[in-house]
Amino acid sequence: MTKADENQTNGKPRGILCECVFGVGGNELIPLTCKECPPPLLPPSSFLSSDPGAPYFPPEFPPLAQHKHSSRDMHMTRCTLSPQLFSEIDKLRVQLLNNVDIIAENQRGVEEISQDGILTQIEGVILGIMTSLSRDEVPILVLPNRSSWANISFDSAVGLQMSSEHSVTSIRSDCPSSVTKFAQILKILSVIYRLVQSNSYATKRDIYYNNIQLFASQRTVDSIIDDISCMLKVPRRSLHVLATSKGFISGDLCYLEEDGTRVDCHPSSAAVSISSNIDIVSSAKFIMIVEKDATFQRLLDDDLCTKLSPCILITGKGVPDVNSRLMVRKLWDTLHIPIFALVDADPHGIEIMCIYKYGSVSMSFEAHSLTVPSVMWLGLLPSDLQRVPEDSLIPLTKTDENKLNSLLKRPYLTSQPNWCKEIELMQQSKVKAELQSLSSIAPDFLTNIYLPNKLRYGGWV
Repeated sequence: MTKADENQTNGKPRGILCECVFGVGGNELIPLTCKECPPPLLPPSSFLSSDPGAPYFPPEFPPLAQHKHSSRDMHMTRCTLSPQLFSEIDKLRVQLLNNVDIIAENQRGVEEISQDGILTQIEGVILGIMTSLSRDEVPILVLPNRSSWANISFDSAVGLQMSSEHSVTSIRSDCPSSVTKFAQILKILSVIYRLVQSNSYATKRDIYYNNIQLFASQRTVDSIIDDISCMLKVPRRSLHVLATSKGFISGDLCYLEEDGTRVDCHPSSAAVSISSNIDIVSSAKFIMIVEKDATFQRLLDDDLCTKLSPCILITGKGVPDVNSRLMVRKLWDTLHIPIFALVDADPHGIEIMCIYKYGSVSMSFEAHSLTVPSVMWLGLLPSDLQRVPEDSLIPLTKTDENKLNSLLKRPYLTSQPNWCKEIELMQQSKVKAELQSLSSIAPDFLTNIYLPNKLRYGGWV
């Protein structure tokens, strides 16, 4: 049995990642050969050489402080990427492909409605108002309630979707508290009607600035457009109203926008703002969703797309907008490759990951085009925090604890027992951490050590 075999448990190398295992040479991390620490505490440096073993983060090993010395006594060797990097990712893709037909059948949504169909639906709403007026009745608009969990059903293959029997909200034209919203809805319906009729497009921002006094804020316009989309049972993109995306994408990807513009997302160019697309070309092995823009930019600066090529990085810059979620879903529908989420080990990061995977209550009516239930949690896992220096950990607040309790009660977590275990571990430890905390181990630890080894050894849940 080789030393690498002795240092492995269940196919994963035994050991921890710490300053006496890896040091910094120039601008990159390089593996160090240690003569003082006992073998079980040190991972073989094979991921960065030719040996089949590699560093990993098993929870059963001692914390960083138990190592005997610093890296100055080590012998340094230059790192080279192993060709085995994608073996576990390829296995995961095979599993996903075996289930893709079943998933596609369950995720089949409502067929696209024609432009004439949209016009007919809007005309129906206006006709209803005119009929009420002719009968001396108060015109009322009825909207599905997009804020109540009671209106939500869960399907593991689709995510959170609006129940067929849902409660509604009545917008009355004679009520002081709702008359303004009634007028706002009618105004935007008239704008949408003209856009669809002329086959032209406008941004949500255009709609707001054309009548600032009526709408008061951009948020009002955004919410009403979603209300109309839900009321008419029409995807927002079919209403001819566009939204400027806040997200970015980079990596092995080219696509065509609806106007025929070719967009190249390869890392040699700057990160590309996410927009609509009709044709995707990519040879990527996986997609990584990055929670924060700061982390996304750091990964680009560290040339991660090249080091782990071919891959695609995408960020919604926090809570994702609809365009970012549409892009992730489009990539999944087109490529059928593994999608990993890289988020902070805190309640907010977990919730953002759940939005990509299972959707949100407010947009549950469009679940079939926005959710990707195949998303895997790559990091930062609460179980990884046992290897992060204590001074980089942040105590949970009362708000954090309440959010964790809320997450555990959500219907989708019943289908993710390993996610529940990670959340429960965070509850027990009462600490959280940002991805930036890994830099306290070494400046390039996230890019050069943590992510490559997570991907190589299937360190996702």
